[in-house]
Amino acid sequence: MSTGGERTPEAWQAALTRFVQVIPHTQALGLEVVEAAPPRVTMRLPWHDDLLGDSQRGLVHGGVLSMLLDTLCGSAVLCGLPEPEVCPTLDLRVDHYRPALAGHDLHGEAWVVRISESVVFTEGRVWQQPERIVARGIGNFVRLGPRNTPPGFAAALFGEE
Repeated sequence: MSTGGERTPEAWQAALTRFVQVIPHTQALGLEVVEAAPPRVTMRLPWHDDLLGDSQRGLVHGGVLSMLLDTLCGSAVLCGLPEPEVCPTLDLRVDHYRPALAGHDLHGEAWVVRISESVVFTEGRVWQQPERIVARGIGNFVRLGPRNTPPGFAAALFGEE
């Protein structure tokens, strides 16, 4: 499987950092790209009270985990293709293994499992403590192809405009 074109992991990390910085909610939440090793991406979502879904029990909202997995898997798609193209989420399944607890950063990684002509298949996981997964996601992304990807998309992603 060809992944990430000829660009370095450092170039991909910078590009994906640009990507999460243009999405208002990931920017506001401080999502950080820790590593990009195409077709695998690792990110960290720093803890803050806005992530709470149940303040009485100190539990992270499930939507936060879904957002993180969608962003992780979508980022893996970008660097998992030979050349970046627009690939909206087709579907995302989230399996919640245990509650995510207040006061702890969320860490996650995602990777490309398979690429077909029309769909990119991904998997991801989120944890707060190593080896103790909070949630797993299976994301499928529809390939719109070069014809439906705006001209200059890759250049903008890599800050080459």
